[in-house]
Amino acid sequence: MAVNLPLPVPEKLTAVAGIELGHAEAGIRKADRKDVLVMRLAPTATVTGVFTQNRFCAAPVQVCKEHLAARKADTPIRALVINTGNANAGTGEAGLAAAHATCAALADLLACDATQILPFSTGVILEPLPLDRLVAGLPQAISNLQSDNWYNAALSIMTTDTQPKAASRQVAINGQTITLTGISKGAGMIKPNMATMLGFMATDAKVAQPVLDHLVKQVADRSFNCITIDGDTSTNDSFIVIATGTAAVEVTAIDTPEYAALYDAVLGLSQELAQMIVRDGEGATKFITVTVEDGKDVEECRKIAYSIAHSPLVKTAFFASDPNLGRILAAIGYAGVDDLDVTKLNLYLDDVWVAKNGGRNPDYKEEDGQRVMQQSEITVRVKLARGSAAATIWTCDLSHEYVTINADYRS
Repeated sequence: MAVNLPLPVPEKLTAVAGIELGHAEAGIRKADRKDVLVMRLAPTATVTGVFTQNRFCAAPVQVCKEHLAARKADTPIRALVINTGNANAGTGEAGLAAAHATCAALADLLACDATQILPFSTGVILEPLPLDRLVAGLPQAISNLQSDNWYNAALSIMTTDTQPKAASRQVAINGQTITLTGISKGAGMIKPNMATMLGFMATDAKVAQPVLDHLVKQVADRSFNCITIDGDTSTNDSFIVIATGTAAVEVTAIDTPEYAALYDAVLGLSQELAQMIVRDGEGATKFITVTVEDGKDVEECRKIAYSIAHSPLVKTAFFASDPNLGRILAAIGYAGVDDLDVTKLNLYLDDVWVAKNGGRNPDYKEEDGQRVMQQSEITVRVKLARGSAAATIWTCDLSHEYVTINADYRS
């Protein structure tokens, strides 16, 4: 069960003018479940994305990069196609051919070029993509294309997720309202750069392509690249931002008030979607915020935060509500910050001051630590006394259920 994560309410997911969504039950891996999603975009839309840094990246990731690089003003991206149940990763030339064939099949149905389609897959690695089933499901997906279909879209991209992840918001820029709606999926193989996740966000603002390219990298660095569940980086991670260009708001440069307002809105929604992934982490019972402050630079702060959040010993202690907090100090010590002066380090667990100047705080009582550890949401705060930089990441505990889910995933 997800940690303090209410189900999205379909009626509260706001349609974004210029994008339609349709789903199908194609039987990619299991019968009677939504497993194919098509997003059709207005010709005015600009599209950009960031992808996994895993060298073994999946065939659809390779094709997405290829098609984004090949786009021109007269051949914009017109549609996205996503399947769940099969990652089409570790599938060699046959996998690439299947990804290209998926694009070609959808392009024929939408009367555009195959290079105007972006494919995405998620699911089991090292198994051939059932191309015939995917292609057979495309007409059904197209037949129910609707602008207000975001809830079904979120359902259609789930794998081990226990619930769909979706959210909307509206903001005013220069007196004009823009809408943003997004969906994400992911529950395991979650590590920064990026997580095991897919994220899709659309806004009706009109955003110049170079501006959107800059925006997605800035936002990903402070949202989807700040979550970790198990330290594994997937082969298929993708975060896509779409600006349909149907609203009156136009953003043409990054050094403008319009960009600043758009950035804040996209970042806020992206962080919400990213945190949903952690809250729904496989077997998770606790949502943990790790903040490292007073560092020399953001890089070292992140390095220490990730070291804490990736540690199986730390994560299992949180699951057990066991204030064995020396494990956190150990994780800080091996994080790779070679000139760290641990005699100046302070560690807090929510409001409890645990370690003072590198040693146990004389006023710390274990019952106070246990009180915090029993909460479903916990903040770990580390102060380095080295500068003014800071970084925050989000993670969860590691439970028996995580092992069960991943042991049974292919059964």
